[in-house]
Amino acid sequence: MKEKFDRLSAECSKLTTRRYSTSFSMGISFLDKELHGPIYAIYGFVRLADEIVDSFHDYNKKQLLEQFKKDCFEAINLGISLNPILNAFQHTVNKYQIDHQLIEQFLHSMEMDLSSQQYDQQSYEEYILGSAEVVGLMCLYVFTGGNKNSYEVLKPKAMRLGAAFQKINFLRDIGADYLQLNRTYFPEIDLANFTENDKKKIEEDIEKDFDAALEGIRELPRSSRRGVYLAYQYYRALFEKIQLARACAVFSKRFSVSNSRKLVLLVNTLLKHKLNWI
Repeated sequence: MKEKFDRLSAECSKLTTRRYSTSFSMGISFLDKELHGPIYAIYGFVRLADEIVDSFHDYNKKQLLEQFKKDCFEAINLGISLNPILNAFQHTVNKYQIDHQLIEQFLHSMEMDLSSQQYDQQSYEEYILGSAEVVGLMCLYVFTGGNKNSYEVLKPKAMRLGAAFQKINFLRDIGADYLQLNRTYFPEIDLANFTENDKKKIEEDIEKDFDAALEGIRELPRSSRRGVYLAYQYYRALFEKIQLARACAVFSKRFSVSNSRKLVLLVNTLLKHKLNWI
């Protein structure tokens, strides 16, 4: 009897993903069909939590996040939520037996965003682990279909991909985060005097994550490899665009990848996958 509501919940997660991220929506569409719903559910959950800390400035964010966390684990325990996004997420968590500790770590990083701060190396790594790496691991539970051995083998590289994506987001939004939200994610960097050397140091770190992540993508099951590679390609193109810019431009402008460039990446990914070059 609950099937109609579950379908509605899945549609809500899908719509949320499409409204907030064309790039991730495109990547999900390149996964095998049976993976679409679970990954939309994970993204919908992550997006909702992120909205609380980044957008709801006229409301008590701490209270909203605490309630969201309570509702999340209650949904997982009961196997249902009247919040369609959480209902879709709990279904995915329970079906794929996603470790609840990953959810705790993610929500902890969201809590860290509630207080403006300058991150040191330890808190920076802690934040990236919770905000990005564990999200990649939630997806990896789905991609490996419950195969524990495959999950453990791919886990370190999946974490590096999540880290690369997050660091690029930080770099792309570095000015807005600093000026509008009073957040300084990169440790040991004075954003009041953001230099070319600072930018280069960040980019070198991202390159290392990308290299390790690409190895992991090539080891993914074919059911997920194409979609994850497309997301990698998109972020790689965004990163290369940022690399070509001056530090002052990155600080004052938000870079993006054009739709025509995305189309080229899409075709390139299709061709490489068909020829088994990924």
